[in-house]
Amino acid sequence: MTPAYPRDLIGYGRVPPDPKWPGGARIAVQFVLNYEEGAENSILHGDPASEAFLSDIAGAAPIPGARNMNMESMYEYGSRAGFWRVHRAFTERQMPLTVYGVAMALERNPAAVAAMQEADWEIASHGYRWIDYQHMPEAEERAHTRQALAIHERTTGRKPDGWYTGRTSPNTRRIVLEEHPGLVYSSDSYADDLPYWVSEGGKPHLVVPYTLDVNDYRTVAGTYLPTSEELFAYWRDSFDLLYAEGASQPKMLNIGLHCRLVGRPGRAVALIRFLDHVLGHDKVWVCRRVDLARHWQKVHPPKP
Repeated sequence: MTPAYPRDLIGYGRVPPDPKWPGGARIAVQFVLNYEEGAENSILHGDPASEAFLSDIAGAAPIPGARNMNMESMYEYGSRAGFWRVHRAFTERQMPLTVYGVAMALERNPAAVAAMQEADWEIASHGYRWIDYQHMPEAEERAHTRQALAIHERTTGRKPDGWYTGRTSPNTRRIVLEEHPGLVYSSDSYADDLPYWVSEGGKPHLVVPYTLDVNDYRTVAGTYLPTSEELFAYWRDSFDLLYAEGASQPKMLNIGLHCRLVGRPGRAVALIRFLDHVLGHDKVWVCRRVDLARHWQKVHPPKP
């Protein structure tokens, strides 16, 4: 085994740190709404083919050189109707939320951005485009990062505190921190139930891990969680186990949402049931990701 191995397979080990959540909470619950509609692959955006990812079109494939009108309309549903259904569910219950906002998508819908800010939601960056950056040349990804930051500041009034690209390259975190050294946290990791510190460019950086299993995209990933009953049950079971563990080892739970997916009525039922399930428990801290990150910085600052 080489000491230069770049991965951490040990983490916190048998006894993770006590996060000391506010109010002695047994669990920190954090909801993310991915706002991507209008930034997906499309020849209208200069891409070589249409979008084929994360929709209700089973087995969709990219259409080279042409628009996929069905796919486009499904994404449009997210911004036209789905967003507002999710907005009502959270604002009626006065529950906080973090938005992963793709810059191009935010720029296309000022009314949605205004509603996010009116509700005091955190708007973190989801990059410039909702595309795969895995094989993108570094110079091009850096240009996209700069565009994302500029548009985000122009549309929201400030640079983001958090960042999640999603479909990253091996260069993503380094590029983002070089272009935005004031970033509070990033979330392109699924490695833990608690935040953790890494070193990037010789400086400590806080990672607040995300999740894909407690994520509405599983309703369109084959037949994994195809119904609202199954989606709610999986979210509920994840919450209940972490809540039980929280009697001695508190953790966090991240629920990932998409306007065009959970915004559909049949899935919104699962979301509403789960929100009420969470509200039915005491010792639960429902927070934005930036609040969780700032709490961790205070309680568990990076060690030399």
